[in-house]
Amino acid sequence: MSQETFPLQTVLIANRGEIAVRIARTARDLGIRSIAVVSEADVDNLHAKIADEAYTLPGNTAAETYMNIPALLDIALRAGADCVHPGYGFLSENADFARAVAEAGLTWVGPAPEAIETLGNKVAARALATEVGAPLAPGTPDPIPNWEQARDFADQHGMPIAIKAAFGGGGRGLKVVHDYNDIEAAFESAGREAKAAFGRGECYVEKFLTKPRHVEAQVLADTHGNVRVIGTRDCSVQRRFQKLVEEAPAPFLTDQQRTDIIEGSRSICQAANYTGAGTVEFIVAEDGTVSFLEVNTRVQVEHPVTEVVTGVDIVAEQFRIAAGLPLSFDEDPASDGHAFEFRINAEDAANGFVPSPGTVTQFEVPTGPGIRVDAGVRTGSTIPGFYDSLMAKLIVKGPNREVALRRAQAALAEMRVQGVRTVLPFHKDIVTHPAFCGDDLHVYTDWVDKEYEPGIGAGYAGSSPEDVEDAYTERTTLTVEIDGRLHRVSLPSSFGVAAAPSVGTDAPSASPAAGSSTAAGDSGAGASAGGPAAGNAVACPYTGVLVKWQVADGDSVEVGQPIATIEAMKMESTVEAKSAGTITLAQLNPGDNVSKGDALGHIA
Repeated sequence: MSQETFPLQTVLIANRGEIAVRIARTARDLGIRSIAVVSEADVDNLHAKIADEAYTLPGNTAAETYMNIPALLDIALRAGADCVHPGYGFLSENADFARAVAEAGLTWVGPAPEAIETLGNKVAARALATEVGAPLAPGTPDPIPNWEQARDFADQHGMPIAIKAAFGGGGRGLKVVHDYNDIEAAFESAGREAKAAFGRGECYVEKFLTKPRHVEAQVLADTHGNVRVIGTRDCSVQRRFQKLVEEAPAPFLTDQQRTDIIEGSRSICQAANYTGAGTVEFIVAEDGTVSFLEVNTRVQVEHPVTEVVTGVDIVAEQFRIAAGLPLSFDEDPASDGHAFEFRINAEDAANGFVPSPGTVTQFEVPTGPGIRVDAGVRTGSTIPGFYDSLMAKLIVKGPNREVALRRAQAALAEMRVQGVRTVLPFHKDIVTHPAFCGDDLHVYTDWVDKEYEPGIGAGYAGSSPEDVEDAYTERTTLTVEIDGRLHRVSLPSSFGVAAAPSVGTDAPSASPAAGSSTAAGDSGAGASAGGPAAGNAVACPYTGVLVKWQVADGDSVEVGQPIATIEAMKMESTVEAKSAGTITLAQLNPGDNVSKGDALGHIA
């Protein structure tokens, strides 16, 4: 279809970062004018420059900006948009937003509000999966009002259990509980995360199957009755149940497992009268059991890894479906080759994947056969602490899994990001790990949390914490000629060796958090209510917000005891005591901002 005749003309992109850039570029291909919205923190970032026009959303928090429905619709109407694409996250699975868009006379690029409510509600989706015969793990039929009912479920079905946000996804509002005594705290934390990320905090509980792989099917369904499954993905490499690496098609499945996943996904979407792009997620347990997990009623972060092996432009198909056109293909496409997607998050893999906001001082992407990079940043971009930590996605394809892995190893070694800590050192390690690269996949959804915790297990964990930290040491690479042969020598930049202009550093450099003026790798930060940490202080690991105190001023604490809960980039983390004694808490209240390195308290 030519650009002149495409039914949709102007799209408001109700999102930010790399997905907003992705949507704007596809809109351009289709001849659709794109309108970006930007918070104050994002005003100079890439998506504002890629779109044809950009409008500001006053404020910084998600609630003030990218989840502010009246402000988004006001801009859409002022800018002359005729459709709204929500991307992923934020309001993408909010049925009220979809209805408000339609009531404003605009086209919603996504499923109908009724489908969002049915499938976006994890409890209702479980009921529908049961109706069509999809296998399920035991779970509560409805959201539960209090943690005591979660405890009662554990009494009946045993531990571990999974507490899940009924309205959400992406790992927010998901807590796996192994210890009976942790149920209350996990239930409260899951509700807070879900409320902050999705605006609703209801949770349900289900039995957690041991060592589960995360396998999903990508679905596209149009308004003409066509429901196509365009491939499977494995997304088992996760930390805190947020994905780090995805691959397509999902490897090491039996024919029966693959059929159950594909046809189960199709049946669920047909029963829900689904239209648009969606993902049906399953877990494949250690014993081979396949169990329905949830449906994401939006485009997924990992959609490019399916695009490169099927040749289907999922975002373009979303626009076609919203315009009332049939899908551009007539049957489920076959996969050609194998691909991996690596999420480049601003996180410190040496310290529990804590957020690492700041300014990107260098961003250089790899080149070569089979390489694609979807980025929301470039050199000079700011990574705010208000939103998700995703900066970019590196997608690498090969004719088979083995070649794709070799290409991935080379591409990751070539990629350079400095100014903020990223997960690149983790990616470089896992693409050589036998659990990931062998003749079978021995990675399950909480494997990273166990294996890559400093001091425990394999991978990074096989090294000392100092060795792990060294992965972020900024290095200078020199080329030396000896007897006519060139040798490359890598030295820490602290040795004072001038950098060779033609060669990059071997690893991303450490950087202070946003607002900090300390040197890379230092723990200090700009002063705040807590003040810089020193001596026996309990230091805040990253810039964020104090959610709650876990102890009272003057309490006796033990090593490893939780002291406070900190939230940043929509994820909560617990700060623990590094020594035993009596704690004096800083003059901070829940809701206060804290900087990386601030003293949350002192232990005497």
